[in-house]
Amino acid sequence: MVERRLVSSGSYLEPVIGFSRAVRVGNTIVVGGTAPIAAEGGTAAVGYMYGQARRCLEIIAQAIADAGGSMADVTRTRIIVTDISLWEDAARAHAEVFGEIRPVTTLMEVSGFVDPDWLIEIEAEALLTGD
Repeated sequence: MVERRLVSSGSYLEPVIGFSRAVRVGNTIVVGGTAPIAAEGGTAAVGYMYGQARRCLEIIAQAIADAGGSMADVTRTRIIVTDISLWEDAARAHAEVFGEIRPVTTLMEVSGFVDPDWLIEIEAEALLTGD
């Protein structure tokens, strides 16, 4: 049987909603919608898309590392924003991390998130080829 490893980021919403930040099954890691939650709680970079995107990517990088991978293993991302006019700020943060890796990605707008201060959530999928 293939091991199923759950990774928590400590988000206060994980037990409320019943989700894990990331799940690894075999050589696949999937990271759910990651919000810009500050290390000390609350929202990071309120009102600042680029800063929120960077925080989401930091959380994702930690979750993937905790699951045994690295950002170089990422094959897909989804960037979800509440204001598409700010897409370039989100894209700049994404490109700083993934400019050489170049996973497939989708960038889309939604009407809102659980916390109205969140401007962005990012999802990621990684495929580990060294296992």
